[in-house]
Amino acid sequence: QVQLVESGGGLVQAGDSLTLSCTAFGGIIDSYTVSWFRQAPGEEREVVSTISKTGLAPATYYKASVKGRFTIFRDNTKNTVLLQINSSTPEDTAVYYCAASRLGRPSVAALYDYWGQGTQVTVTS
Repeated sequence: QVQLVESGGGLVQAGDSLTLSCTAFGGIIDSYTVSWFRQAPGEEREVVSTISKTGLAPATYYKASVKGRFTIFRDNTKNTVLLQINSSTPEDTAVYYCAASRLGRPSVAALYDYWGQGTQVTVTS
């Protein structure tokens, strides 16, 4: 059983940067496709970025509204997938979840095998 633990959320001002971490315990995160989802109050959960299992192309995906501001990357020395958020906006306010799938290109949330507990990101204007 793989456990995903997120960290790095917090309260920031618009324009600030922060980096979210998703660390895996009980498994090698590099063998999973990992996505960051977010859920704002009253909204449905949405995928914002994905990094594919090593060797698959395309390697990364970004939701249009975060492309150019968010960067997803792996630190295999720490068994971690990170999401760097730059030029944050109040619209980025949400609970952010990481999820891992054995599939190469999981198309829906139900195809993810493991989920973290979520970390709150709040961006003030």
